[in-house]
Formats: sequence, structure tokens, C-alpha cells
Amino acid sequence: ACVATAAMAEPRYETLTVAKLPEPTPHRLYISDIAINHIIDGRLHVIDGDGLKYLGMIATGYAGNATLSLDRKEVYVATTYYSRLSRGERSDVVDIHDAQTLEHKGEIAIPARHAQALPYKGLNRPSSDGRWLFVQNATPASSVTVVDLKARKFAAEIPTPGCWIVIPSQTDGSRFATLCGDGTLQGITLNDNGSLKSRIRSARFFHPDEDPVFVQADNIGDRHFFVSYKGQVHAADLSGEEPKVEAPWPLASGAEARKGWRPGGYQLLAVHRKSGRLFVAMHAGGGEGSHKNPAKEIWVFDLEKKKRVAKLPGHNAIAIAVSQADQPKLFAIDGMNMGLAVYDAGDKPRFLKRMEQIGEAATLMELH
Repeated sequence: ACVATAAMAEPRYETLTVAKLPEPTPHRLYISDIAINHIIDGRLHVIDGDGLKYLGMIATGYAGNATLSLDRKEVYVATTYYSRLSRGERSDVVDIHDAQTLEHKGEIAIPARHAQALPYKGLNRPSSDGRWLFVQNATPASSVTVVDLKARKFAAEIPTPGCWIVIPSQTDGSRFATLCGDGTLQGITLNDNGSLKSRIRSARFFHPDEDPVFVQADNIGDRHFFVSYKGQVHAADLSGEEPKVEAPWPLASGAEARKGWRPGGYQLLAVHRKSGRLFVAMHAGGGEGSHKNPAKEIWVFDLEKKKRVAKLPGHNAIAIAVSQADQPKLFAIDGMNMGLAVYDAGDKPRFLKRMEQIGEAATLMELH
């Protein structure tokens, strides 16, 4: 009896374990949050877009920009660390995380010129063959760091004066384009070691003073789509060395344009490639300086017909992304309340549900 009593009195210790994430679906979301109130401590939130469950988080450091590998097995975060958190010696790296476990796998040192900016899609992008990672720099001079993902090392730096953002060619992994302040696209081709081989500019396709385009773009193959501040849709073919641009067409009708309907936000357009549909975050009463306004509505267009086919409630969207599934979903970040709105993006688009408080200052989403 004494032995049994002593055994029962022994403390029971909890066993700590690390939960495994469920297998990813096309609706797993990676949401970049610059956490601007404590900017040295940015986050990448991982969310199940089907069940609207929070799955995990990756630390992204100071103004880190994240993207996924082509096979969706790794997450690359181009970021900055200071030896005294907000001051001291600066070091820039590409952190590598396992996309399934979220564990840190390693890092690649890069020049201390990584753009310390709000997360935008074109600030950190893999090449279409998975060989290179392109990281936008700002000192404030513009350049692009080329990282060799196969060798896990810095390869080269390409000066891109007067141009901003990286748009990888889907035809040739050694090529990318960048949007320039004179109204052109610059096509850049690399040598096998990542250094500059050639560069060539497109014809001018927008007027930077009268109607600039947003740097965000989405694509069907190597046909890349942009929208302008006043609501013109531009397309550019990046399959060759020289970008080829198309004539623009309007999002809004004459009456709608007179009411000030314009696109706005940070990640303001998305394309579902199989259906050829374009989704754009739109606000009314737009004018000079309204280009970051949250959406009152999300407009849906048939790209082939250049025609609007639906309108959706905007939920204050500042960032939208659509899955490429056969039964796609559209996701929108509510910039006023930091919620996540979910829509059916199929034949008959409609709002489905919301998740509240997904972050603090999120501006970018990427789907698995």
C-alpha cells in the first residue's frame, strides 16, 4: 500500500511535441505581414484557406519579402538583420524554410542592398526554371540580386537604373523584365553564371505622369497583365528578349469612369488562368492619390472578351489572390480590419465567408 501511494504521488510531466501541418491544398495561404509597429519582427502567416484555420508562422525579420519555390517545397525570405535589432551591423540573407514543417533549413548571404519595403510580389521571385532567385535592391539605386538556388550562393548583381520590380519570363528561366519610369518594360537576359548577358526595352506603353501603371502584375503564360491608376488594362508578352506590348482597354465604362471608379490597393489584381478571368479591386470616387484605397467592389472580367462578367463585395480589399484550382477560390485581405474574405471564383462568383484578425499589416498573399 505504501509503495502504491508513493507511485501515485509522483508528478506527471507533460511531453512537448511539434505538431505536423496537414498536407497542403491549393488553398493554403502564405500572407506577408511587415508588422509595421514592430518592423524588425515581420511575419509570414500560414493559413488553411479552406477551413480558415491558422497553421503557423515564419519569422521574416526586418522588411522581409517571402516567396515560394516553384515546387512549393521551400519558402525563400529575402530579409535584413541588424546586430542590435534596430541598429548595428547589417546583414542581408535569403532565409530558406521547409514549406511543410516551416523549419529553417539554411541561409544564403546576399549584398546588403535588399529593398526594405512593404511586401510586393515582384520584390523576391524565382525564375521559371527554379534555377535563380531574383531579389530587388534599393540603395536607393535600383538593382537586382541574382541568387543561384542550385549552388545555394550569390551569383551576380544586375543594375536596373530607373526601373523597379522583377517579372520573371515564363518561357526562359534566364530572363526577367522590370518596369521602368519612362513608361517601358526592360527585358534582361542572363548568362549561365547569372551575370548580365543583354538588355532591351519595349516600346513605351504608358505615360508615367498622366496614367502610371501599378507594379503588380499577373499572367497567363508569358502574357502579363497590368492595370493603370485610371483603370486601363495593359498586357505585355515576355516570351522573347524584347517585351512586346498590346493596346490598352478600360475597366470602367464612361459613366463609371466619371464617377471615379478606379483600381487600388497593394496586390490589386489576380488572374485565374484556365478560365481567363481577371479580378481587380476597385473603389469609387477615385482621384489623385487614391491608388492605395481599399476596394468597395471586386470586378471580374473575361480577358478574351475584355468584358466585365461579375461584381463582388469589396470587403475593403487591399490585396487579392485567386487559386488555380478547377474550383477556384478568391481571397482578399481586408485592409481596414485585417480580416480575410473568401469568395467562390468559379462560373458564378460569390462571397462565401470571412476569417478575422489574420495579422497586423499584411499586404501580400501567395497560394501554395
